[in-house]
Amino acid sequence: MGPRPGMRSLILPKTAVHLAALTPLAILAWQTWTVWKGSNALGADPVAEIEHRLGIWALRFLMITLAITPLRQLSGWNVLVRFRRMLGLYAFAYASLHFATYLGLDLRGYWMQVFEDITKRPYITVGFLAWLLLVPLAVTSTTGWIKRLGRNWARLHKLVYVIAVLAVLHFWWLVKSDIREPAVYAGIAALLLGWRAWKALRTRANARAKARNVPAARA
Repeated sequence: MGPRPGMRSLILPKTAVHLAALTPLAILAWQTWTVWKGSNALGADPVAEIEHRLGIWALRFLMITLAITPLRQLSGWNVLVRFRRMLGLYAFAYASLHFATYLGLDLRGYWMQVFEDITKRPYITVGFLAWLLLVPLAVTSTTGWIKRLGRNWARLHKLVYVIAVLAVLHFWWLVKSDIREPAVYAGIAALLLGWRAWKALRTRANARAKARNVPAARA
């Protein structure tokens, strides 16, 4: 069986998104290769640069994923929802590579030290917690898990709001001097989460207003 008619129209856009999402990783892989060959493509501290790029792209994909719902509500383009799972999984993939780089290149195999870092360095504590919370969201992102969990699936995936706060906090605490870039992401996260809070309050207010009007109409 081939793809459904509605899915065929998304093949090209989804392919474009995949290519765009993989491009930063491909560039980083190429630059890492050239550094191994003796170039200075990743600066004076290649490991720190690799960690930073992977982490920043994880944060960007997380913000883009959170932006899907407000964009859909504002534009009426319901098709945007079809890209949310993909973008969320890319956020998890880049975050996992970020964590793996820390384990493999930064700690250089001394993996037991990670527990000491988690307990003693707050930015690593919140970063590790953000990644840990991403794991169940990635695992349960399939259609099968959506059906198994039912309403609990939506409740579970609200953890993404906590993850967004932890990820921004991880970046903020990691940067010791110039906080302009993490401040930008903090502003974006505040805007996206604030929009959801406003929509939720508005929905509840409308529901209460309708509940009050029903008895009056019956009378």
